[in-house]
Amino acid sequence: MAVKLRLRRMGKKKQPIYKVIAADARSPRDGKFIEAIGLYNPLTNPHTIQVKEDRALYWLSVGAQPTDTVRSLFRQAGVSLKRELLKRGLSEEQVALEVGNWKSSKEAASAKKGQKKGTKGIQKELSTAEVKGAASEDTSVKTEE
Repeated sequence: MAVKLRLRRMGKKKQPIYKVIAADARSPRDGKFIEAIGLYNPLTNPHTIQVKEDRALYWLSVGAQPTDTVRSLFRQAGVSLKRELLKRGLSEEQVALEVGNWKSSKEAASAKKGQKKGTKGIQKELSTAEVKGAASEDTSVKTEE
């Protein structure tokens, strides 16, 4: 039996929430599945990914093939990094340390990205205020003539 790790759509109309599942490749998208190993919510900001790492690693180790979307979610959650480090033969402590470093650098990068967006917004507001101020000065000059 070929097992795929894929998404199962749930939730209301226009409000999707997806379960990450292990299912037979022949079963339909929302049909029978073997095990639910995670949850993905694309509507939150930033989107939420919850994965049972031990179960995901188990299914990957026995040959389950993730879909492209699930592979991307695993990369974002750090499951792919953990799997690669375990395949290299690193100990559990070394793997935990590397994954922790990766997560902290990812958080720092997202904080820095958010900070840059904040300053751009402020700069944009300042430039529009300057333009409005210049426009009001121009109109006052024209009325004096």
